[in-house]
Amino acid sequence: MGEPSLSLTPPPEPTAWRRWQRPLLVGTLLTIVNVLLYLLLTPAWLEQLGHWGYAGAFVVAAIANATVIVPVPYFPLIARMGQVFDPVGIILAAAAGSAVGESIAFFVGRAGQATVVDTRLYRWLQRQLCHPWRAALVLFLLAAPPNPAFDVAGLLAGALGLPLRVFLLAVFLGRILRMTLFVLVGIRIEHIIS
Repeated sequence: MGEPSLSLTPPPEPTAWRRWQRPLLVGTLLTIVNVLLYLLLTPAWLEQLGHWGYAGAFVVAAIANATVIVPVPYFPLIARMGQVFDPVGIILAAAAGSAVGESIAFFVGRAGQATVVDTRLYRWLQRQLCHPWRAALVLFLLAAPPNPAFDVAGLLAGALGLPLRVFLLAVFLGRILRMTLFVLVGIRIEHIIS
């Protein structure tokens, strides 16, 4: 009499819907949180900040972009601040703060503590970031739109020894585009509401 044989079959591959279910849920929740924050932040409340509003935009963007794992919804604040303060000042302050915040991932990569899964994106970024001019262009293009791939790029840029000035300049210029979008959306929404 032998022992019963156990047949271990691998779990079935998740369907396309199952793979996209979690990112869609997270994206929906973040959108709801951003809309609620926008509605709760009134221009009258922000006007009380005075000239500290520009420093506030810098600090909020720096903190929001320094976090790699937990997304911090700062878009509504930047959109509202662009309605209350000089939009160009808010754009520049938030872009500078964002570049400083993203440098955290850069320094983690520089310290050699970067743990990134070997994917096609990783290998492509690694090839691009080995060339300073291509690295600057790729970082600029990834920094402009909101996307999670930028954290991998920041880690790799540091790990591959990209000069800090190239990293900061590319991120700052890309984030100028992003912050301009946020401020323009905020101004447009205010015109529609008014």
